[in-house]
Amino acid sequence: MSIKLLSFLVTLALVFSGWQLEAGETDVKSTTVPPSSAALTAPAKAIEPGHSLHGETFDEGPRQKAYLMGGTGDVHFPVTTRVPLAQQFFDQGVGQLHGFWYFEAERSFRQVAALDPDCAMAYWGMALANDNNEKRAKGFIEKAVQKRTGASPREVAWIDALSAALAGSDSAERRRKYVRALESIVQDNPNDVDAKAFLALQIWKNGSWMTESKKQLPISSYQAVDSILDQVFQVQPMHPAHHFRIHLWDEEKAARALVSASLCGQTSPAIAHMWHMPGHIYSKLHRYTDAAWQQEASARVDHAQMMRDGLLPDQIHNYAHNNEWLIRNLAFLGRVHDAIDLATNMLDLPRHPKFNTPEKGSANFGHDRLTNVLVQYECWKEILAYDKTAYFAPVKNNTNDKLDRSRMIGLAWFGQGNLDEGRKQIVAVGELLKEKRTARYAAADEAEAKARKDKKADRDVAKAMADAMTSFGSDLQRIERVVAELKGHAALGSNDLPSARGEFEKLKDAGSIRKDHLARTFSLCGDNAQAESLARAAVEKGPGEVYPLAVLVDVLYRAGKKPESQAEFAKLRTLAAFADLDMPVFARLKPVAQELNLPADWRGSLEPAADVGQRPELANLGPFRWQPTPAVSWTVAGADGSAVSLDQFRGKPVIVIFYLGSGCLHCVEQLQKFSPLKGEFAGAGISIVAISSEPLDSLKGSVAKLSAKEPISFPLAADPELNVFRSYRCYDDFEKMPLHGTFLIDAEGLVRWQDISYEPFLNPKFLLDEAKRLLGR
Repeated sequence: MSIKLLSFLVTLALVFSGWQLEAGETDVKSTTVPPSSAALTAPAKAIEPGHSLHGETFDEGPRQKAYLMGGTGDVHFPVTTRVPLAQQFFDQGVGQLHGFWYFEAERSFRQVAALDPDCAMAYWGMALANDNNEKRAKGFIEKAVQKRTGASPREVAWIDALSAALAGSDSAERRRKYVRALESIVQDNPNDVDAKAFLALQIWKNGSWMTESKKQLPISSYQAVDSILDQVFQVQPMHPAHHFRIHLWDEEKAARALVSASLCGQTSPAIAHMWHMPGHIYSKLHRYTDAAWQQEASARVDHAQMMRDGLLPDQIHNYAHNNEWLIRNLAFLGRVHDAIDLATNMLDLPRHPKFNTPEKGSANFGHDRLTNVLVQYECWKEILAYDKTAYFAPVKNNTNDKLDRSRMIGLAWFGQGNLDEGRKQIVAVGELLKEKRTARYAAADEAEAKARKDKKADRDVAKAMADAMTSFGSDLQRIERVVAELKGHAALGSNDLPSARGEFEKLKDAGSIRKDHLARTFSLCGDNAQAESLARAAVEKGPGEVYPLAVLVDVLYRAGKKPESQAEFAKLRTLAAFADLDMPVFARLKPVAQELNLPADWRGSLEPAADVGQRPELANLGPFRWQPTPAVSWTVAGADGSAVSLDQFRGKPVIVIFYLGSGCLHCVEQLQKFSPLKGEFAGAGISIVAISSEPLDSLKGSVAKLSAKEPISFPLAADPELNVFRSYRCYDDFEKMPLHGTFLIDAEGLVRWQDISYEPFLNPKFLLDEAKRLLGR
């Protein structure tokens, strides 16, 4: 059978399969029904392998089947369906929507469509699950409108409301009308608690920071929206709409959401974001111990799901944001070792061009949080130890990144008393200043040339030049401040206190330099009044944070104000209940503790808060760190007829490529991109093997055809039954088709990196570099 004929027959079979799942595969599939005549049909244009039969809208998003997770919220949203199991998945999807778990919500709604292709509300749910992707949302709601004939009047109202909200060009007017439509649904269905929840959510969204890129519709009465939520909780006290109350009051009056903060995660314990959101409230109220608990709970739930379902960390919405916020709260508490550990863990996580790079995701957040914590807590030895390692590798190839690094390394050398090495960084920053000034003059010259070419008047030429130079002002000022800061520390190290004080005077209004750090430097310069003023300002700006209060205690003690120092120290003892006392800022307080006859561990105790609800044991929610999971073993036939197995590669890492046969031009392109780099992969100790979805006889023919042009330098194998494809989730359970996949499996048989998509991964150089980084950790 030819490749083209096989491809045509497979496509034809997939078209007629509609959304039907294979009966008997799981308990979910055992209740499937035959596709109706109304099932979706393939678009007229040719469908590329791996792409959805239902069009571009369905290419993205989840392609693997859903399962009933439990813990996604006590929600019941009745819809018209012939399949009881479809109703369960619909309820799960709505619960996931309430938790902003949009990717998994879409998966649940796709499962509904697979079980009952006539359920119009399944496509409504998919549209709602694409809250941040209007193009895809419109594609899904169009399907819902097409299928609404068999829906109830209530369901038609939901579909029409969302359809209208996604139509037209005036975003603000559409969102205003959407609220009116939701109000009508509530009025027609007064007992529908989910309708009221969605109404409250939409009013908040219309006026929130989430719509900054659009025209906001300010909330005129927060209490009125809160009253709508009250109606929900009167009927269902543990409804996941507690999430919406947190968002409502988060930026307005956080204390109003304390009850919801104590219940939010407990309403939907399987959704990590529901544990994260109470952290917003506790952080706003400076209750950092409780905030950190919530964020750790969120991370653990995320880790459990990632490891269970085979996902990379940054594929999870808000994962990196939660962890970077957790690091900030750990720093507020003085849990410096935990903060550093988590930041380095974020840098260790697998990276992917789509969702985790030095510019975004865990790599970006981890770098920023690691450097911030190390500098804040004066971890000079640690900074110098990390220098020249991958943890301090440049993440942004720009002046700011270079400046931040020179500042950090300079402070570390001065902190260690090495003035010569510290001054080298002053020279390095001076070079950056010179480059920026040269660029400013070049920009002015360019602006002048353009203005004169356009025959502008002399006055306009001068303005154009001035505008060009002004744009460099903030960057130049920032560099100049770093020069002043490093020069101040150099002068301190030389005991030239007047010069040091003069440099630090330039920095008092610099928002980029911590006031508590300046307080310490002024104290060392002998300017006690200035030091105390800055230290108290830092404490006022950061209530509940241990570092600025510890600096104030030290500043007061050095100024001879022992009673005031001891009074502040009493406050610090409770606040620093979990602080790491080996940090320099706390070690400096040893004389204060000794004069009060306190033990070396002078930390007080902090009783657990009584208003945080019934919290589960953190360990029961999931692991503290993400870990790679074992790869499924496999044995398939190679192109030469001999067996190829994963066991052959035990003891050394291997790249496993799943491709869709030589009839897929993109797959051929992938093989041809990876093949020339086989030597570089081998040099790193990494093998490559590719598994095709085509039968063995077709594979042999395609190998011969490919080799005639450009030989593929690594083994090819066949998996026509798609068993290995399925076990690696390179398979669309809804449409019964294989997907492209690329995996890095280490010497111990653990999946360290992966890409599963409707298109193949075409950047082998990225994967080579990433494999070296991951395997070298």
